[in-house]
Amino acid sequence: MTDSAPTNYDVVVIGGGPGGYVAAIRAAQLGLATACVEMDRTLGGTCVNVGCIPSKALLASSEHYEFARRHAAEHGVVLPEVGLDLARMLRRKDEVVLQNTKGIEFLFRKNGVTWIKGRGTLKPGNAVEIAAADGTTATVQARHVIVATGSVPIALPFLPFDEDRVLSNVGALRIPAVPQHLVVIGGGVIGLELGSVWRRLGARVTVVELLPTILPGMDDELVREADRTYRKQGLDLRPGTRVAAGRREGDRVFVEVEKDGKTETLEGDYVLVSVGRRPALTGIDAAALGLAVGRRGEILVDDRMRTNLPNVYAIGDCVGGKLLAHKAEEEGVVAAEAIAGHAVHMHYKSIPSVVYTWPEIASVGLSEREVKESGREYRTGKFPYSANGRARSMGDTSGFVKFIADARTDELLGCHIIGPNASELIAEVVLGFEYRATSEDIGITVHAHPTLSEATKEAALAALGRAIHI
Repeated sequence: MTDSAPTNYDVVVIGGGPGGYVAAIRAAQLGLATACVEMDRTLGGTCVNVGCIPSKALLASSEHYEFARRHAAEHGVVLPEVGLDLARMLRRKDEVVLQNTKGIEFLFRKNGVTWIKGRGTLKPGNAVEIAAADGTTATVQARHVIVATGSVPIALPFLPFDEDRVLSNVGALRIPAVPQHLVVIGGGVIGLELGSVWRRLGARVTVVELLPTILPGMDDELVREADRTYRKQGLDLRPGTRVAAGRREGDRVFVEVEKDGKTETLEGDYVLVSVGRRPALTGIDAAALGLAVGRRGEILVDDRMRTNLPNVYAIGDCVGGKLLAHKAEEEGVVAAEAIAGHAVHMHYKSIPSVVYTWPEIASVGLSEREVKESGREYRTGKFPYSANGRARSMGDTSGFVKFIADARTDELLGCHIIGPNASELIAEVVLGFEYRATSEDIGITVHAHPTLSEATKEAALAALGRAIHI
């Protein structure tokens, strides 16, 4: 902080990740004097710096590399020699991150948000103590506080992160040379995305998942298609397999796994541990403050993102639920607008989930298993990309769009997409969920031809028994 910086604010946000910076910007837009406390050198949190953005940059670059090596000739593009400049690829990833972090700084200046650089600690009475990097401390007073301290990766006790050979998502983004063998512990989104990056670049990749399938919690039919596709691409998937032990010896890592009573030791030069994340309450002493937390350490909030403490709100990964950047952003908007007196509340029915492998995977709403277990009568409709003209012209026809609708009212209950551009196609369905749309609403909407979005229209019609092109 500078001597000229104010010491009293309407809103102080602790944490500058997707939830925190969006909350700060929205609060400032609403006319509230707002500061955001962030202890990292850059804004954006895990997502922008070591998560969503850099991983998508590497996914895009590795997809280009694989296309050039394996598929360009199918399109009549003859490349006599394709090489890999990994150092340049990693530099580009860093440049993309820098563009995004600088963009957030610009948005803070544009909207009049004060960025207080330092580690924020919440004190009683909504005072926030700031410990700067130079060792100085200062205190600001807030009428309202929004806690947005995010989450951290869960480590295995026998394989602590060193970010050199035993990696979290952070270390997996900066491996200096393509691994000979990368062992991934955890078959969820992060493990599959980063595993896909290094597999495309030439690594042998083994994915170990404790649960019976990869992508736990997603629709069963979608998971089966993903499993088949990933194996065809060369990922060695080991679902239903327990990691019993692990150790690092020099530049090698050994992971002991068990399945069906048999043990095996996997040897790799790197291991990515991706078994989940837990709320990070950095600068928040919940017990001392009397802040209510759940059994997993998450801050408990109501649908206006209010904690049990007066004028203290919490958003993002630190409140649990799905650990998604876009969820955190919406929670940030709700918190800011609630502080400003708007009649808002947070609901989670329409939040999409995306896996940015290739093919992409996107879902919103309930899986078929969840609908069936609820006892509700339902219909499904499915349309394959192989019957879509645009997908054929692209040469990318794997996957499908699947709808689940109430059998009586036709209201949409779930949508599951695996295939090219699934992350973009799901937006139409999310909008439908927001307005309680039916499958017929999407099915009778004119979609441009030829587009991948026609697969969405046809799947919706299929739920009514009216698909045209299959």
